[in-house]
Amino acid sequence: MRIYSKEGYAPFRDYVTWYRVTGDPQSKKPPVVLLHGGPGAAHDYLDRYKLLARDGRQVIHYDQLGCGKSTLLPDKGADFWTPKLFVEELNSLIDFLGIRSAYHVLGQSWGGMLGAEFGITRPKGLKSLTIANSPASMELWVAEANRLRSEMPAKIRSALDRHEKAGTLTDPEYLDAAMAFYERHVCRVVPFPPEVKRSFDQIGRNPTVYNTMNGPNEFFVIGSLKTWSVVDKVKAIDVPTLLISGRYDEATPAVVQPFADNIKGARWVIFEKSSHLPHVEETEKCMKTVASFLDEND
Repeated sequence: MRIYSKEGYAPFRDYVTWYRVTGDPQSKKPPVVLLHGGPGAAHDYLDRYKLLARDGRQVIHYDQLGCGKSTLLPDKGADFWTPKLFVEELNSLIDFLGIRSAYHVLGQSWGGMLGAEFGITRPKGLKSLTIANSPASMELWVAEANRLRSEMPAKIRSALDRHEKAGTLTDPEYLDAAMAFYERHVCRVVPFPPEVKRSFDQIGRNPTVYNTMNGPNEFFVIGSLKTWSVVDKVKAIDVPTLLISGRYDEATPAVVQPFADNIKGARWVIFEKSSHLPHVEETEKCMKTVASFLDEND
């Protein structure tokens, strides 16, 4: 089967959102919309999810505002970059693509946080929600990140502590120490595959959204999301929900548990050989798991 792909730009407010649709345009299956992480990482590292199109389903990637091929807004501040903005952008894209009647959403990392915010609103046409490698609370995330960090070798911990105290977060020693954490808890395929490296590189080029909402890295969260939580809100999600995490994930069981506890009927799959990117680390198993879940809930 030939898999078609098309790219375009959807209008959003005074800006544009880049998107790509992969798959059979005549498919009768509801498409799946992919929400990338970061915030601000762009779609690249989620590229392998296009393999879901092998089963005849359209797969929609897009770059959220402020990163990738969408409008970059480096002068906007924390009052602009909010979850509400990105929920509005997602709704705008869904309507522009004409898929409001039926679609699935899969969000990874920050994208899963966004997916939860979206699901809470009970949007029309949503068939299912997949929350992959995401926390329900950033305070939980920070606590677990610090626990994982405490288990790193002493030399790594010392470098992280020393440079954070000095404010020298661009020092090569600090960046190397942070990378050691990433190679253990973000992506255990080393060196990182090209599409994963592209997402890291694009945050470096366009750091506004990541630095504003998160902070300088995955465990030093000082941005506007530092107190974010949907623990007491996700009971409102009323569609079938799949939770995904990795055994070595920075999104530890403790940060995923509130989703499992509070979303009625949620199913949770842990990938034993993965950290934060099971779609890269255990690609075929991940695709089979997600494809089966989507098929069940079309």
